[in-house]
Amino acid sequence: MIEPSVKQKIDQWLAGNYDEATKQEISGMLERDEHEALSDAFYKDLEFGTGGLRGIMGAGSNRMNRYTLGMATQGLCNYLKQNFPGEQVKVAIAHDCRNNSDVFARIAAEIFSANGIKVYLFEALRPTPELSFAIRHLGCQSGVVVTASHNPKEYNGYKVYWNDGAQVTTPHDKNIISEVNKITSIDEVKFEPNPELIELISTELDEAYMQQVQQLSISQEAIQRQHDLKIVFSSIHGTGIVLVPEVLKRFGFTNVHVVQEQAEPNGDFPTVVYPNPEEKEAMTLALNKAREIDADLVLATDPDSDRVGIAVKNQDGEFVLLNGNQTGALLINYLLQAWQKANKLTGKEYVVKTIVTTDLIKEIADSYNVTMYETLTGFKYIAQLIREKEGQEVYIGGGEESYGYMIGDFVRDKDAISACALIAEMAAVAKDNGQTLFEMMVEMYTKYNFYKEELVSFTKKGQRGAEEIQQMMADMRSNPPKQLGGSDVVEVHDYKMSTRKVLLSGEEHKLLLESSNVLQYLTEDGTKVSARPSGTEPKIKFYISVKEPLASTEAYEATEQKLNQKIEQILKDLKLK
Repeated sequence: MIEPSVKQKIDQWLAGNYDEATKQEISGMLERDEHEALSDAFYKDLEFGTGGLRGIMGAGSNRMNRYTLGMATQGLCNYLKQNFPGEQVKVAIAHDCRNNSDVFARIAAEIFSANGIKVYLFEALRPTPELSFAIRHLGCQSGVVVTASHNPKEYNGYKVYWNDGAQVTTPHDKNIISEVNKITSIDEVKFEPNPELIELISTELDEAYMQQVQQLSISQEAIQRQHDLKIVFSSIHGTGIVLVPEVLKRFGFTNVHVVQEQAEPNGDFPTVVYPNPEEKEAMTLALNKAREIDADLVLATDPDSDRVGIAVKNQDGEFVLLNGNQTGALLINYLLQAWQKANKLTGKEYVVKTIVTTDLIKEIADSYNVTMYETLTGFKYIAQLIREKEGQEVYIGGGEESYGYMIGDFVRDKDAISACALIAEMAAVAKDNGQTLFEMMVEMYTKYNFYKEELVSFTKKGQRGAEEIQQMMADMRSNPPKQLGGSDVVEVHDYKMSTRKVLLSGEEHKLLLESSNVLQYLTEDGTKVSARPSGTEPKIKFYISVKEPLASTEAYEATEQKLNQKIEQILKDLKLK
């Protein structure tokens, strides 16, 4: 049975100014009695969130299609014209490899142009970080990239950027949402383009961007000695193929092997279940290639090339995947070492991480007397911090546990292209010192602490799933655990309420970051557990971080086992297992 409010919306689409194919898709679902699918497609409007749109493609108000995208774009046009009166507003648009991404990018370009806005449209697929770069390089007020990042193939999305090349933050995010919400009918959308305002851009932007990436290199001599480092790279059918092999070549690497089965951009992602380098399955072909040629390093980027996953050989010579915390800590450790060696640390430098990313990064930064700032999850917050510190402090690099890193500030979003180059450089430096990257990591743990992180996600789809996630967060707020992994919980950080509560004394302190639906439990022994509903997927995520001193490289396996056992106990304590 379809609810009356949903039926009313369906009738509006069937009677409204929508194309015939859309109406036929809806009619077919009605004829087949696909009531649950119809309810999910129409029970609400696809939310234009603080980053833009993301949803399953198809007909319906809660789906990604030309109409939901059109209304979002019209709202953005209205907001841009209010914000920059009397100016020729300019936007840049890029898209990834997903099905319909090129179509959606063209529709967005046409709507912008119909509103008198100048459009720079990439003529073919390009990585998200290049779009961020293009906004500042071309002097645009805004920009859009059509992508659903590493979501399954049924999804697409639309990320909005401001004039600094960062995804929109306060107040623009909420103000844009308000303007988008004012568009209540597709008849308000200007679909008729002004072709004179649409300019196609090509390799000239690639060149400008790659020149900036090349300037990040710090250890060219080590690369020259280790230029034949064996690197396997997979773009997992995405945009990474456009720039990563060329950037590695320009850095000086001469022995790069591309996984050909995944080199062709393809929105169906035929060789993987999820096009996500966080998933072991997505790395299978790259790992097979690495074993075949006895590679030193495996790199893989997601569809829009803002995330990178890596694999290295462990102490037994077997390839293991590093998680985002491990790669991020290694990168910060390498950058600070290299900056110190080059006498570039002046006391004004800083690094950034998000609140759910490993605290090992803080230990490393402290040891170099480099400031570490913490932000909410999402690179837009890192970019916002860079904007605030511009001209006063020097940004070195930053990252988040979900495989996103940004070195240098010429891009203002996570950038897997430059990260691939710096990770390869780091591997060359390790090899130059007679080490693997894995051995470099273990050495880092002996110097600081052995941090072990685990991410546990639960997918809860549709309206019912969203309600379940809400309930889980409410239960954890009202009934926090007293112990985790055998250690007393001493603090609860509630970012939604902006409070830090010390349990023993009952003291409450204000958290300075803006409100976000995240809960953190901190224990006496340094364990940290965070719970956070995803902003882009129907998931709730639990981030578990435990640590122990690592007495020696020989103690690695025994210490890791101890940490794994502690994580298992925490999962049981939280009733997640």
